[in-house]
Amino acid sequence: MPASSRSRGVTTAAALVAALAVLPLVVVGVQASAGGPGTAIDFLFRPRVGELLVHTGQLIAVTVPATIAVGTLAAWLVERTDLPGAGWWRTLLLAPLAVPAFVSAYAWISLAPAMTGFLGAALVTTLAYFPFVFLPVAALLRVLDGTEEEAARSLGLGPLAATRRTVLPRLRPAISGGALLVALHLLAEFGVLEMMRFQTFTTAIMQQYAVGFSDTAGSLLASVLALLCLLVLTVEVVARGHRRVARVGAGAHRGAESVPLGPWKVPALLSLAVLVALALVVPLVMIARWLLVGTEAVAGEDLLRVALTTVGLALLGGLLTTLLALPGAWLLNRGRSALSLVLERVTFVASALPGVVVALALVTLTVRWARPLYQTVGLLVLAYAILFLPRAMVSLRSGLAAAPPELTEAARSLGARGPEAFVRVVLPQAAPSVLTGFVLVALAIGTELTATLLLAPTGAETLALAFWSASSELDYAAAAPYAAVMVALSVPLTLLLRRQILEER
Repeated sequence: MPASSRSRGVTTAAALVAALAVLPLVVVGVQASAGGPGTAIDFLFRPRVGELLVHTGQLIAVTVPATIAVGTLAAWLVERTDLPGAGWWRTLLLAPLAVPAFVSAYAWISLAPAMTGFLGAALVTTLAYFPFVFLPVAALLRVLDGTEEEAARSLGLGPLAATRRTVLPRLRPAISGGALLVALHLLAEFGVLEMMRFQTFTTAIMQQYAVGFSDTAGSLLASVLALLCLLVLTVEVVARGHRRVARVGAGAHRGAESVPLGPWKVPALLSLAVLVALALVVPLVMIARWLLVGTEAVAGEDLLRVALTTVGLALLGGLLTTLLALPGAWLLNRGRSALSLVLERVTFVASALPGVVVALALVTLTVRWARPLYQTVGLLVLAYAILFLPRAMVSLRSGLAAAPPELTEAARSLGARGPEAFVRVVLPQAAPSVLTGFVLVALAIGTELTATLLLAPTGAETLALAFWSASSELDYAAAAPYAAVMVALSVPLTLLLRRQILEER
């Protein structure tokens, strides 16, 4: 096959994937406008919508700065100071990612039932999401050249002042990227906020669907949520800035010297210990407590059946998502152009939508034009692929970049056709990144809640659904085994992310 034909084929495939990813956004927009401008204005300017907007804004305004402060300070202590046991703290500070946020909420509610409302929601989301900031900041701190910091100290600045003047400005991309993840998770969050009885757009959309599904009303709420996602993405681009992080020029990379904590060492250790206790120890202890209380609350065969269903969906969704991400990742590495960048951004923007918005769009689409697909495994797996496509694409891009195009051309010159050259030359070199992307998607699917609630076939039950059903009835003992298995399946994610920090050198 000629190179031009191969390029057109890959471009067409990437465009089809981007169109599939953006389809929910199009469906929501069409449904929201179905009643006309007057209906939309009357609905969106109701006091209830204003209240939801205020609640969502309050949560973002408090949780995002809190996670930035906690995550950045923790990363600086671990990576840039003489903190004892830095390697252990690195693992412990990433470990909360192995506990789904709604499981953390379940633990806190079972420990302190009165901890509801805004303060409870802000506390739980901060404890659950600060690793999203800690991870990129810690990884960047490990690769930043220390010469600017040394120069600042040589001019008379102390260690903290030098860090503030030279290091913090260069952390903007990592901090803004982590804050973006936190903000998008907050917009999509349902389980935590429902447990904490704090209403936002996501909980309102789910309630709208449960009490009497209205295409127009649900889609109008979903369109507001989609606009908030786009606003958050735009703010992140502005906040990221354009300051260079990498250095070009002669000389070897020099790591920064560790800042001595001196008398602050004990307070720093105590602060990190309290943070880990609140974010990790409390959920694990409460899960263990309810496991001991209700050893016979869940039959072993039921738990196994639900776990196998979850793993099966995770494997199917991970495989489909990885395959769909391949054309776009290949195009960005082998034929980077304005078109490839547009396709990438369309995919990322569409996939930033909360699960409830994607599910709502697919429900509308299948009920009206493809009813046989409604409540099928195929539709649910497709929703997973749309939601988690960026996770696979980012990993695939890094893996394909490690496979030099010259080797592929050499294989073709020796008679290997396109698919054969890819399988024999490119895939072995990209395999670790492909596997990482697959695992990240599979683990995300294993704890996904909102899209699964709306799209799961009748009778199908995942760990997240079984946990939610039990915890909604305040049967904490019955919910504990499902929470424990979800945590166990999420542990590999923590190990992968820790390895990512250590390899960024």
